Amino acid sequence: MGGERKVYTLAEVSEHNSRENCWLVIDGKVYNVTKFLEDHPGGDEVLLSATGKDATDDFEDIGHSTSARAMMDEFYVGDIDSLSIPSKMKYIPPKQPHYNQDKTSEFVIKLLQFLVPLLILCFAVGVRFFTKSSTA
Repeated sequence: MGGERKVYTLAEVSEHNSRENCWLVIDGKVYNVTKFLEDHPGGDEVLLSATGKDATDDFEDIGHSTSARAMMDEFYVGDIDSLSIPSKMKYIPPKQPHYNQDKTSEFVIKLLQFLVPLLILCFAVGVRFFTKSSTA
């Protein structure tokens, strides 16, 4: 290569998305992993699903070993034009209703308002039953 690195756009890399020709973008570098598809411990589908995008997060999330990272050098074909990668949108989770602790305390109060008189009634009936039967 004569020291000059080839720079690819994401569109160019995205064209290489088959079992016969599979390229990935990881950490700003482009890798031709076609020869590695059959040997990849996670299966070829994992690699094929990572084509056409920046697969850095996918790669890092798996936690590849040092030897796996060293193997990447033999598949290196060039660098990615970072301007060709769409900027990541920050994920904003949908609005969730906040957990309201006041509702919980209201529920407990209503439950106690029902249970306490019921317990008193049961106790009174029990006392009446036992005192009546012992005097008879």
